[in-house]
Amino acid sequence: MSSQEFSGITDAGTVMSDRRKIVLVELPTYENILPLASGYIQAYAQADEAVAADHTFEIVSLPVSADRHQMVRELADRDAYLYTFSCYIWNMKLVRWLLKELRALRPDAHYLLGGPQVMNHAATYLSDGAENVYVCNGEGERTSLEFIRQLGSQTPDMSQVPGLSFWSSGELITTESAPRIQNLMDIPSPFLNGVFEGHEFSFAIMETNRGCPFRCTFCYWGAATNSKVNKYEEDRIKDELKWISEHGYSALMIADANWGLSPRDVTLSEYIVECSEETGYPLIVHMAAAKNRPERMAEITEIFVRGGLMVSQPISLQTMNESALEMVDRKNIREDTYIGLQRLLREKRISSYVEMIWPLPGETLESFKDGLTRLCRSYADTIIVYPQLFLHNTPMYAQRETLGIMTAEAASDVSEAEVVLGTKWVTEEDCYEGYWVNHALYTLYNMRALFVLSGYLDATGIISYGDLFAEMSRYFRSRTDSEVCQFFIQSTKDLANYDLLNTGKTAHLILSSHREEFDRLLADFVAAQDWWADPMARQAFEMDLLTRAYIYREPVRTPDHEFTEIVLRGQPDSRGFLVEVSAELFRLLVAREMLEAVDEESERITLHIDHRGRQKMPYQPQRSLEHNANYCQGMVLRSREILPTIQVASTEVLASVA
Repeated sequence: MSSQEFSGITDAGTVMSDRRKIVLVELPTYENILPLASGYIQAYAQADEAVAADHTFEIVSLPVSADRHQMVRELADRDAYLYTFSCYIWNMKLVRWLLKELRALRPDAHYLLGGPQVMNHAATYLSDGAENVYVCNGEGERTSLEFIRQLGSQTPDMSQVPGLSFWSSGELITTESAPRIQNLMDIPSPFLNGVFEGHEFSFAIMETNRGCPFRCTFCYWGAATNSKVNKYEEDRIKDELKWISEHGYSALMIADANWGLSPRDVTLSEYIVECSEETGYPLIVHMAAAKNRPERMAEITEIFVRGGLMVSQPISLQTMNESALEMVDRKNIREDTYIGLQRLLREKRISSYVEMIWPLPGETLESFKDGLTRLCRSYADTIIVYPQLFLHNTPMYAQRETLGIMTAEAASDVSEAEVVLGTKWVTEEDCYEGYWVNHALYTLYNMRALFVLSGYLDATGIISYGDLFAEMSRYFRSRTDSEVCQFFIQSTKDLANYDLLNTGKTAHLILSSHREEFDRLLADFVAAQDWWADPMARQAFEMDLLTRAYIYREPVRTPDHEFTEIVLRGQPDSRGFLVEVSAELFRLLVAREMLEAVDEESERITLHIDHRGRQKMPYQPQRSLEHNANYCQGMVLRSREILPTIQVASTEVLASVA
C-alpha cells in the first residue's frame, strides 16, 4: 500500500481528516537519496492494521543544503500529529534548529528522534525537559510501531515502549532496549509494498543484511557492530533490485557493512548487472567491501566493472600501525589482505582507493608518515585520509579519558562533527601537522602533481614519501600569497577537511581553476631543493607537469615552464602531448607502471601522452562549487578514469604532427 493510497476515504469509511498524520523527515547530504530508514519504519507500522487504519504517512526528504526557513514552512504546513527525524552526525545541528522552530509553530505535535547521533544520548537532546519530544534507542521499527500505538491509545503509557527515552513528570525515563530483529523478513519491503511509489529519487539505498562481525572501536555500523549478521531472503533482495532497476534509479548503494562477506553476494552482484543490462539502470553501484575476502571482492568488483557499474573499489585499511590496529580492535583484519586485494585490482586495471583515519589511538605522527610511505611504495592508486571523528555510541566514545582524546567541533551550522585533535600519542600540534601532510599527499600523490618525481626520490633514498610530504606541507603554509594555499590554511583551521567535498574542492582548484598557479607553486618548491641538481629529478618533474590529470573534459595546454630535459614536439594536439624523453626516464615510467615496457634501445624515445580519459564531463560554470566538487571527488576515487595513457608513439602519431 502506497502513501498515496492513504488519502480520501478508507475501507472502513473513515474520512482522512479524522486520521492522524505522521510525517517522517530525512535530511540527507545530497538531493534525491531514497530515504530507506523512514521507508522501513512506514512499512513496518503499516503492517499493523489498526495503525494503518488510523494514520496517514508521508515521507519528506530534503537535502541539508536546502533553505532551512523554507524547510520549516514546508514541514509546518503539513500539520502533522507526529514528526520523526533521522539524526546523523552530518545533519544533527540542522535537526536541532528545525525542531526548535517547528515546535514553536506546532506545539501540540509530537516529535520522535532516531538514529546513531541521538540514541542513548537523550540527556543531551532532550535537555529542555519537553514532554512531546522522544528519542528512539536502537533499531527503529519496533520502537516506532509501539510508540505510535501508545500515542494513539486513550491512556498512553510510554513506559511500555521498548527502547524509548522521554520526560515524564520532571523525570527523564529510558525504557529497556528492544531486542534486535532476528528475522528481517518481519519487516515488509518498502520497495515492494508501494511506500516509495510516486517519489522522485534517483539514488537508491538498500540493505541485504544487518550487523557486522567486527568490533572496530571507532565504528557504530547500524548499532550492530560485533554482532551476528541477520539476512533478508535472497528472493526478496532480487525482487527489490528488480524494482530499483525498473524504476530508473541511476545509483545504488548497498548499505551492508561487508558486501562480499557471503558467497551469495557474488550471485547478487551478477543479478544487479543483469538488471542493468535489461533496463539500463542502475548506472553505478557503491558498497563497503568485506574486510577479509580479497579474492571474492576482486571477483565482485570485476563483475561490476565488466558490467559498467563500478569503476573503483574502496580498501578500508584505516592505519598501517600494528599498535593502533590492536588498540581499535581491528587486529583480526590483516594488512596483507588489503594489499593483496589492491594488487589484484591493479592487475585487472581496476581503480581502487585506500581509506585511512588520522589520528587513531596508538598512531604517532612518525608512524602515520611511515604508513603513507609504505602505501605509496605499494603503488596504491589513491589514498584517502579521513579525520578521526568522535562518534556517539562507539566503544571509543567511552574511552575518552583512557585514550587521552581531545576534540573540537567543526565549524558548521548543519553538522555536529566532533573532530579528534589529540590523543596520548599525538599532540594537537602533531594532529594539525598530520592534516598538512595529508594536503601534500593528496596533491603530490593522489593528484599526481609529483608522482614520478616522488617515486624516484624515494626509490633512490634521496627522501622518502613521508618526509617529502612533510617538506611540501611546510612550504604550503609559507605561501600565503597563493589562493590554493589560502584554501588549505582556512579549511584546516575550520576543520572543514572532515567533509568529503573538501577534497573535491581541492581537486577542482589544482586540476582546473587554479592549475597554472599550482604549476608555479610546484616549480618554485622543487627549484629550491638540494636534489634539484640531479638531472633525473628534473626529468621526472617535467614529466609530472605533462602527465598531471585534467579532471574535466577540456583541451590540454602546455605548462608555463621552460622544458630543459624533455623535448615537446610541436604544440599539444586535441588529445595531449608528443614528447621525446631519455631512455632512463622511459625506464622510470615503466617502473612506475605508467606504460608498458617495449624493446627499445634508442637513447631518446618519443611518447604520446593522451589526456582524453574516460567518462569525464565538461566543467559547468553555471553549477555551484559544491556541485562541481561532488563530481571532482567522485573522479578522484576512480583515478584510472582521468589519468592519461602513455604509449610509445606510433609512426601514425608521428606523421600527424610532422
